[in-house]
Amino acid sequence: MNQIIAVALGGASGAVMRFLISSGLYQWLGRGFPYGTLVVNVLGSFLIGLLTEALILQRIPMTLEYRAAILVGFIGAFTTFSTFSLETIYLLEQGSLNKAALNVIVSLLGCLLAVWIGLLCGRTLFLYSGGMIHWSGGVIPFALLIVNAIGAFLIGIVATILLQKVALSMEYRAAIMVIMIGTYLTLSGLYLILFLIEHGYSFEAHTNLMLGTFVGNGLSCLLVIWLGLLVGKQI
Repeated sequence: MNQIIAVALGGASGAVMRFLISSGLYQWLGRGFPYGTLVVNVLGSFLIGLLTEALILQRIPMTLEYRAAILVGFIGAFTTFSTFSLETIYLLEQGSLNKAALNVIVSLLGCLLAVWIGLLCGRTLFLYSGGMIHWSGGVIPFALLIVNAIGAFLIGIVATILLQKVALSMEYRAAIMVIMIGTYLTLSGLYLILFLIEHGYSFEAHTNLMLGTFVGNGLSCLLVIWLGLLVGKQI
């Protein structure tokens, strides 16, 4: 039952994120081509490659519920094969054979390439000492910090879409951004602490290490989110 609840929560978040990104892209680029579905599928493919390499192989210690929420719930709802199929059929019915063929080829090759790149990134990050740098006072889980930074960068770009592309009131935009960024910073920081605990660092004996890692992750993610906002404005 706990896994079902976790998948439901992750799925709700993924579906909302897909709606916001695809809606923003369609409002920006128009509906002459399924840009929104293509982008969310390629982006989701990259994320599932990156996170599967970490979570399934347990290079990042996670409970089954947490892994199910991310891989099955969030990414499963974020990506969509059915919408891709429907939009391709619509293009065929409209006589846009070239666009339909382009959508199939780019979606298939793009998603496969994105998964491969995600897996390659995950393997590369955890290749050196299991993704950790050891020093006399503790450890720096640099691989997890980089994974968190990648997620923060994507959140920055999504936040730009919310601010500029999607027709939402200022109150809704602010609320969604605060909830999205706050939740991400909290969860990413907490699983860093769990990672340290799994590797033998107790909170009582290594309080400074735990707090330093949590705060350092939060500050670095905020910086990368800001960079994502700047990049999003240039797109």
